[in-house]
Amino acid sequence: ACVGSPMVEADVEDPGALRSLFQRHAFRAVIHFAARINVGESMTAPLPYYRTNLFGSANLIEAAVEAGVRSFVFSSTAAVYGTPKRTPIRETAPVRPINVYGETKLSVERLLQSVSRSHGLRAACLRYFNAAGADPDGELGEDHRPETHLIPLAIDAALGRREPLTVFGDDYDTPDGTCIRDYVHVSDLCDAHLLALQALDAAEPGYFRAYNVGTGIGHSVREVLDTVSEVAGVPVPHTVGARRPGDPPVLVASNDRIRSELGWQPRHADLRAMVAHALAWRKGHPDGYGEA
Repeated sequence: ACVGSPMVEADVEDPGALRSLFQRHAFRAVIHFAARINVGESMTAPLPYYRTNLFGSANLIEAAVEAGVRSFVFSSTAAVYGTPKRTPIRETAPVRPINVYGETKLSVERLLQSVSRSHGLRAACLRYFNAAGADPDGELGEDHRPETHLIPLAIDAALGRREPLTVFGDDYDTPDGTCIRDYVHVSDLCDAHLLALQALDAAEPGYFRAYNVGTGIGHSVREVLDTVSEVAGVPVPHTVGARRPGDPPVLVASNDRIRSELGWQPRHADLRAMVAHALAWRKGHPDGYGEA
């Protein structure tokens, strides 16, 4: 939490806890990050994803509107596009999720748009591509339990901290057969949220906008593994498995809208720099945040 601000633990699935929180504090804006994010898990266990991602978000949005919150920034995802017909993907592309995770995020976007029209809430949906990297100063990094993101998994495999990595499919219609993704540095994501808040603060009531947050550069799974091997100085042990249900072959952003409307510029667009920051944080925090 920021210096001087309280840290309150509550569950988005608990409407009473949320209402109590908004009654105790006068919030001007909300940034909503909380969600279940494992694509594969969402396909085998959809109910928790709808319960947390959709119903939990509805609880939060309702509590915010009741409390008179002006602005709402939502962490959405490129998964709303499903398997795009064209890349780079523009925000005007059809939204056709092919996994439950993407379906729940799109449902929240649509809910926010409806609430913006009916209650005057100013809302921005940031469609993340693949968040990556770590704080360049080494203070903050990625520590999911369990970890599901490719770069930290590859780093741990290279460092011998986990079993060999499984690559989910190498027979996609891509140059090397593996999925291609747009990796965006977490620090650049932070900048996007601050710029979105500033834009909402100046917007008219009922403003609603979706923005892609990505570099516009695609990297394949094999390219990521090669980069981790290069930066770490050791190979990434891995095997190739079957395709994972719900994975589109290519997801690469067009970031023209967020650049032109919000003035966003990715400062850490180089994949090698993202891997280097993530590796440095991991080496400095071998137990993640559990060392304290």
